[in-house]
This record gives sequence, structure tokens and C-alpha cells, in this order.
Amino acid sequence: MRNNNNLLANLDWPTVLIFLALTFMGWVSIYSAVFDEEYSSIFDLSQRYGKQMLWIVLAIVLAFIVMLTDAKFFSAFAFPIYFLILIVLVGVLLFGATIAGSKSWFQIGGFALQPSEFAKFGTALALAAYLGRLNADLSQLKTRLVAIGIIVLPALLILAQYDTGSAIVFTVFVLVMYREGMSGAIMIIALIAVVLFIATIYTQQVYVLIGLLVLFGVALLFIKRHIINIMKLIGLLLIAAAFVLSVDYVFHSVLEPHQTSRINVLLGLETDLKGAGYNVNQSKIAIGSGGFFGKGFLNGTQTKYNFVPEQSTDFIFCTVGEEYGFAGSLIVIGLYLTMLIRIITMAERQRSVFSRVYGYGVASILFFHFAINIGMTIGLVPVIGIPLPFFSYGGSSLWAFTIMLFVFLRLDAYRLNTL
Repeated sequence: MRNNNNLLANLDWPTVLIFLALTFMGWVSIYSAVFDEEYSSIFDLSQRYGKQMLWIVLAIVLAFIVMLTDAKFFSAFAFPIYFLILIVLVGVLLFGATIAGSKSWFQIGGFALQPSEFAKFGTALALAAYLGRLNADLSQLKTRLVAIGIIVLPALLILAQYDTGSAIVFTVFVLVMYREGMSGAIMIIALIAVVLFIATIYTQQVYVLIGLLVLFGVALLFIKRHIINIMKLIGLLLIAAAFVLSVDYVFHSVLEPHQTSRINVLLGLETDLKGAGYNVNQSKIAIGSGGFFGKGFLNGTQTKYNFVPEQSTDFIFCTVGEEYGFAGSLIVIGLYLTMLIRIITMAERQRSVFSRVYGYGVASILFFHFAINIGMTIGLVPVIGIPLPFFSYGGSSLWAFTIMLFVFLRLDAYRLNTL
């Protein structure tokens, strides 16, 4: 009984309350997005809000199970959980069902389960276990390569399922590695790669290559012209040039046609309000029409008449914008930001490296989903099809995010017992 009392006393209740608030607000938004007067019962499992209610109840049960589990279990079984999820991801490739162009689902009767959502949790555990148990030094190349391997392996399996959006999420683990001591040079390189990618799409390759040569010439004026420095500079120039030359192939041969169209629309290279840009355009209309206080519950015209596709899943935030306006949107964003700040604060007070790394993994994943999903709905980033945590319709994402969050809350509640 004493241990249970300590658990309740040490549990971060504000984060739990934010989780419950976001989950409830998400359910209300789903109800509004798919509302049909002929099916008004909240327990009607033929409707998405009925299924989501069931998912929420089961998510709370999962949260209780996690909180009653010994905190040491998660570090002890981190790698078995990770490898089990990898096996399941391979199983999806062999036996999974294709939904919305992605072979990333197990179809069970009228319900579907998406293992890639749980892969983020497993990867966060494995990365925390690797960096925590060995007290690994990320300044060493071997440590970085193993850590990157842990991240890349599930991402490649998910990419093979044609679920590019979920695979991209794994890049956010770089933030965790940066917190644990990895050089910021890698993040700078990633930023330069993004700039070169966009520049190559906007203009012809030859102009970008000429720009690189100019930068090379300018750099020669400011460095000490020793043979080693010059060779390093030439090496960087060749790598950058190779990257620029590969952009065209990646853009037209690796990315799917709908993905290239979405990027072109975002960058203003195409105007396709009836095709690739339709969802975002309708979403912005819905959010903008809400004004400051919104149109009220079930009064959104864009929502009621289904003008926005995927409005209960990837574009759920536009329902908030239309029905509750700027004020309601600000409350939702404020709740997410408060949760993220609390998770980072909790991560910093951990006594074990495992708990700290895992906490930053949770914060990074939630931040990526939150920022990219809302960015999609207002046209700031390409549409890559990832859900809004605790908010979007779907049992897989809700369960995965719930387990991910409450495992960290369990670790945090146990922190005083860690030497």
C-alpha cells in the first residue's frame, strides 16, 4: 500500500489532466466532424465517434496497466520490445492490408491496427536503453552509428510499407541525440541539405552548382590555405554537388506523385485547388471562417457538409478552428505546449540516463506530430499524413501515444527510488 501511495503522490497529475483534456476534446471534435443525426448515440460502434469512445476507454485501461507495472520492466525489456515490434513490422509487409495506399495495417474484422505507431515507442525505449546502459558517448563514431541504426531500421521497414509520413517521424530522434551530446554540426548539415533541396526544386541544377562553386571560391579567401583544409573543402563541395544532382531523381523517382505535387503546391510551384492542394485549401477556409470565437459546436459549415477530406483524422484541427475559432485553437495549442514543457522538465529531473533519454524521445515525437499536423492544416508544411496526438481518430495512434506518455510518467514517479 505504501508503494501505491508513493506512486499516486509522485505522479505528475497536471500532465495526466492535460492528457484527459486533449483526449476528450479530440473525441468531441471527431463527433462533430462525422456527426449524423440518424446515428446520434455516442456508443454507436458503426460511427467513428462510437469507436473512438471505445478506443479511449481501452487507452485509459492501458494507462492503468502501465502505471501498475514495475518501472524497472521498461528498461530491462526495452530491446525485446523493440525487436518484437520489428518482427511485427516485417509481418505487416508479408500479411498486412493496404489502406489508403499504405500496406501498414493488420485488418481484424471491422477494426485495423497500425504497428508503425507503436514502433516509435519501441524505438524510444531501445535508444534510451542503448544510451543509458552503456552511458554511451555520442562523440564517438561507433556510438553514433549504432544509435542511428536503432532509429533507421524501423523507419526503413515503415518506408517499405509506403508510409512515408510515419517514416519521416523517426528523424526527430536526432534531437534526442543532440541533447545527449552529439555535435550540432549534423543538424546544420541537415538544414543545408533542406536548403539545397528546395533551391534545386525552385531552379535548375546548373544554377545551384554554380552557386556552390561561388561559395567554394569565397571560402578559399577566408580559410588557411593548407592542403588539408583545401582537400576538406573540396570534399564538402563534391558531397554537396552529388546531393544536388540526386535531388531530381529522388523527387521524381523515389517520392510518390501525390507527394511531389504536395511539395510543389506548398512551394507555390503549382496551383491545384482541386487536386493536391484541395485538402489544405479547404482546411484554411474552415479555420479562417471560425473567426475569433468560432461558429459553435456542430455549427461549422465546412465540417457539417464534409468539405474537408480526412477531417476526423489528419485534418481534425480545422474542426477546432471552425467551431471554436482562434480562442479555441489557442487553448488546444496551449495544452500541447504545456504538456511538452512539463515532459522536458520531468526529463531533466531524472536520475537515470535511460529515463532522461526516453523522456526526450517522447517529447520529440509529440512535438513533431503536433507541429507538423497543425502545420499541414494551415499550409505551412507538406501534407504527410500523420495524426494529431490524442486528438485524431484512430485506436492505434491513441493507444501508442498513451502507452508512450504513461511509461514516462511511470518512470518519473519512480525517479526518487533511482540511485
